[in-house]
Amino acid sequence: MFYSTFSVCQVVPYHEKYIEQYLDHFNFASFGNKTFKQRYLFQDKWWDKEHDGPIFFYTGNEGDINGFWEASGFVMDIAPQFGALVLFAEHRFYGKSLPAGGDSFKAPYIGLLTIEQALADFAVLLTRLKTQLNAKGSPVIAFGGSYGGMLTAFMRFKYPNIIDGGIAASAPLFMWVPDFDRSFFFKTVTQDVRDVSPVCESKIRAAFQKMNDLASEGTRGLEEISRLFNLCKPVTNLPSYKHLQGWIRNSFANMAMFNYPYAVPLFNLPANPLNVVCKLVLMAPSVIAGLASAAGLYYNGTHGTLPCFDIYKEYVQCADPTGCGLGPNAKAYDYQACTEVRLPDGTNNVTDMFPVLPWTQDMRREYCEKTWGISQRLDWTTIQFWGLKLKSASNLVFSNGDLDPWHGGGVNKSISNTVVAVLIKGGAHHLDLRHHNPADPPGVIQAREIEKTNIQKWILSAKTSRSQV
Repeated sequence: MFYSTFSVCQVVPYHEKYIEQYLDHFNFASFGNKTFKQRYLFQDKWWDKEHDGPIFFYTGNEGDINGFWEASGFVMDIAPQFGALVLFAEHRFYGKSLPAGGDSFKAPYIGLLTIEQALADFAVLLTRLKTQLNAKGSPVIAFGGSYGGMLTAFMRFKYPNIIDGGIAASAPLFMWVPDFDRSFFFKTVTQDVRDVSPVCESKIRAAFQKMNDLASEGTRGLEEISRLFNLCKPVTNLPSYKHLQGWIRNSFANMAMFNYPYAVPLFNLPANPLNVVCKLVLMAPSVIAGLASAAGLYYNGTHGTLPCFDIYKEYVQCADPTGCGLGPNAKAYDYQACTEVRLPDGTNNVTDMFPVLPWTQDMRREYCEKTWGISQRLDWTTIQFWGLKLKSASNLVFSNGDLDPWHGGGVNKSISNTVVAVLIKGGAHHLDLRHHNPADPPGVIQAREIEKTNIQKWILSAKTSRSQV
C-alpha cells in the first residue's frame, strides 16, 4: 500500500524536532523506562495561539514523515484560514523514528511495531506539546491518507479526549473485516483502464495471454519475453516469470493510485498516466510491446531512464500484493501486513485483467510464518478497531476517489450526521489531501469544502464544550 510522497508545487518549510517516547507504552516490565526518539515536523507561522487556534495533526504512516508533508498540502493550504498550528508525526519504525536503530527489525524490538503503540505515540506527543506550548485550549483535528487515514479514524475512536475530529482520506478500513470481499483493488485498477479504453483493456489481457503462450515454449520463449521487456537479467524459470508478472502488475497498481490530473515531477509521471499508458498500448507494434512500454513508463519515471529493467531491485514481493515499496520502510510495512493490517487478495484474470497470481489467506499465513515467524490473529483488528460497527463514532469525514483502487474497502456511505462519507468523482488516491491545483476536478474542490465545513464545526464545538467545563 504505497502512499504518494511527492508534490506538485514548492514545499512549505517546516521545523524538525524529536520527542522521547517509551518503547512500550503498555507493558511496564518489558523494556522498563527505555525510550526512543520519534521525529515530528511542525509549522507555527499561521498559529493564532492567543485565540486557541487549532492544531492540525497528521497521523504519519508507512514512510518518512517529510514525504507526507510534501504530499498533504491541503493541510497547509487551509491552516492560515483556521489560524492553525500544523504538526506531522512520524510513525514508529519508519523514517528516522527507529526504536532500536539497526536492530529495530529484530526480536524483541519488532514486536513493538503495532498500531496501538503508534497511536499511543501520537497521543503522548500531542498531550506533551499542548502542555509545553500552553495550548490546552486548542482543538486538535487529525488528517491522514491511506493507512494514515485509518490511523486518523482510530485516533478518534481510541482517543476522543485528544482528537476532536478527523479527515480520513482513502482509508480502506473495512477490508480488515475477516469476511470482507478483497477482490476490489485490482478490479478497480482494471475498471480504470477500461474507462480509458475497453480496447486497451482487451489488449492488455491479450498481452498477458501471449506471454503465457511464449513461456510455455520453455527457454526460447522466456528469452523472447526477456528481450521484449528489456530485462537486465533474463527470466529463466517459472518463479522468475511470475516475478515479472508481479512487476508488471505493480506498475499498473501504482499508476492507478497516482492517476492525478496533473504531472507528478518527482516520479516523472505525466498527467493522467493511465491515459498515456493506453496510448502506448494502442500504438505499439504488438500487444507484448505495448505492455512493456506501459510498465516502462512507471519504472522509468520512478527510477530515472533505465538502460534495462532489474525486476528484483524495482519490485520486491511481500505480504501486500499491491506492493510494500523498497528499503527499510518496506520491511516495516511487510511486518505490519503480516500482523494487524489486512490487505487485498491477488489477481484471478476474471474480475481483473491481470494474470492468475493468487494471494490467499493460507499463502499469506505461510509467508508470514516463514518470513517473520509469527502467526496471524485474523479477528483481532476487528475487535480492536470496531470493524463495520461505526455508529458510535463521531466527527469524522471519510473521503474516497472513484478512481482510487482502495476506495472499495473504504467508508463510501455516511454513517450518521457526524460520520460523513464523500465520494470524489475523478479522484485518485487521497487527491483531496494534496495542494490545490488548477487541474483539480470539481469533485475534489467540493470535497474540500465539505471537509472545511466540518472542521469549522468541530473546532467550534470543542471550544464551546471546553468553555462550559
